[in-house]
Amino acid sequence: MANAQSPGPGGRGPDAPRPRRTPLQGFIYWTLVVGVWSLIFLVAFFAVFAVDLPDTSKLYEVKRQPSVSYLDRSGGLVSVRGSQYAPPVDLDKLPPYVPKAFIAIEDRWFYYHFGFNPWGIARSVAYNAVHHGGPLRGGSTITQQLARNLFLTPSQTYRRKIQELILAVWLEAKFSKKQILELYLNRVYFGAGAYGIEAASQRYFGKPASQLSLGEASLLAGMMKGPSRYSPVAATDRAARRATIVLDEMVRIHAITPQQRDEAFQQKVRVNPVLANQRAQYFTDWLDDQVRQLVGEPTEDLVVETTLDLPLQASAELALQKGVAASANQGVQQGALISLDGEGRVRAYVGGTNYLQTQFDRVTQARRQAGSSWKPFVYLTAMEAGRTPDTPVVDEPITIGNWTPRNYTGKYLGPINLETALKESINTVAARLANEVGTTNVAQTARRLGIASPIQLSPSMALGAVEVSPLEMAQAYDPFSNGGFYAKAYAIERIRTASGRVLYDHGVGAGDRRPVIGQPALSYMVRMMRQVIASGTGTRAAVKGYDLAGKTGTTSDYRDAWFIGYTGGFVTAVWVGRDDNTSMKKVTGGAAPAGIWHDYMTAALPRLKVEPIPGGEPPAPAASDVLGEIINGAQQLLHPPSEAPPEPYPERPPDPNTPPY
Repeated sequence: MANAQSPGPGGRGPDAPRPRRTPLQGFIYWTLVVGVWSLIFLVAFFAVFAVDLPDTSKLYEVKRQPSVSYLDRSGGLVSVRGSQYAPPVDLDKLPPYVPKAFIAIEDRWFYYHFGFNPWGIARSVAYNAVHHGGPLRGGSTITQQLARNLFLTPSQTYRRKIQELILAVWLEAKFSKKQILELYLNRVYFGAGAYGIEAASQRYFGKPASQLSLGEASLLAGMMKGPSRYSPVAATDRAARRATIVLDEMVRIHAITPQQRDEAFQQKVRVNPVLANQRAQYFTDWLDDQVRQLVGEPTEDLVVETTLDLPLQASAELALQKGVAASANQGVQQGALISLDGEGRVRAYVGGTNYLQTQFDRVTQARRQAGSSWKPFVYLTAMEAGRTPDTPVVDEPITIGNWTPRNYTGKYLGPINLETALKESINTVAARLANEVGTTNVAQTARRLGIASPIQLSPSMALGAVEVSPLEMAQAYDPFSNGGFYAKAYAIERIRTASGRVLYDHGVGAGDRRPVIGQPALSYMVRMMRQVIASGTGTRAAVKGYDLAGKTGTTSDYRDAWFIGYTGGFVTAVWVGRDDNTSMKKVTGGAAPAGIWHDYMTAALPRLKVEPIPGGEPPAPAASDVLGEIINGAQQLLHPPSEAPPEPYPERPPDPNTPPY
């Protein structure tokens, strides 16, 4: 055919099939293809995730967070918050079991991987695929943790995890395993402001890291899962359980023998007593955020001059701990105490009985029903509306709407006056009085004096169905103690740098004192509240030789008990109860709280050198009151009081079916 072509000798036509590659040729070909594409992928991968990697040239620079030193009103050191670093420790100078403890619990394949553990990453990916929305689990090696601590932020995102992996490989290529482990131990965070194992050993155990025991090393290694959650100071039991896991892992990888583990169990670990017994920790926690609000995030070491009085603080902590312990058989589990002077300065602040067990601050964070400690706001509103302590009232059953308050004893005293009604904490009279003057007006009075929490206006408000904090109550009682002036509670006088530059001064720009209680209402209230301690529900709070006044409080089903009392220019509020808001065993404000108040004030009053309550002397009686005084005097002659104070009438809690708001 004309168009036909014939292959030349030894050749093949254009449509002839290509010869098949041998298996070896196919393997080489596809290896090259995969290799090229893998190289392209890796270049793209690194280009995307390495574009904003941090500068690694400052590997050995330590950027210390500024410390904040808190001083009491006399210049005594209360506490230091912030970072603590110590000189780097040589790995060879540590007992061999110290680094082994960290390897056992954090990365037992440390000596066998090149910066990351593929199996650990695979497990993490599987976990993250199932647990959506929560924090990512990283499966990080010690090298990855070091990369994160040195160069990255703690944010848990896939991008950060990939950058962590890249930096971990870089670290492994640049440093030996010993150098990486040494860097890790010298830079990791151990909580309580301590960075590095030397600082941690000094802070928690008061000794250099070279002297750490096996038990102490296991405690520190166990903290890596969560420095605050597994702190040997704040979470002793949890830290001990975690340390046991560390020791078991050390046995499993043959870092120690079972006998060494058992010996470590037998050797008691003692936490640094200075750290364990630091005073005013609730107080310092309360101030930490305030410092940053006032001057911003510290960029240099700061000194905060506070209003706290350390001797008073020590007395307050001791009185609260002893009082709660003494009432434990009655179901009392916790308490709080706060003292303010007449200007609102916080002089003592105890947010709980044991800071190591719980850091929940009951002075400011807890909101508990005030019970009858709320009644002074009802009575003050009535005094300002024209009543006097001698105004006659009748203690008898009363129904307001569908609410029928009752007295604790179930009995009624009949005709009495307002002074008797307040000192005996009669519920029916307080309810009637609030209904007459208006719960809205009572709420306005409480707001004017310093209550900031929401106030419900139903009739049960008269008996304290309002949730407040101890700090609020102390603040609102302060005008009764200082001559009738508003006193906003505060605790920071000045903030300055360590070099002396003043950043904040409470006195700069402070306005004039604002009167919030006038006469004769102030005199009437002081007179009646004196009687609460002299012969009413608060007799247990009495301290001989001092001018004192106050009020007890007990809430629904004995969930809360209060005593708030004052002298001239000094007020202290005490609360006891249970954090789960369950009932105590008939604990009233006149019992444990008044006893704690008495014990604390017995120690505090001689130090304070207080004056009589200002504004407390009543004005000369009006002519209409003279006859009443003569009658009262005649009744006392006919019926003289016994030497022992009368049995107080515990106040009836508000109706438990009435919601607090």
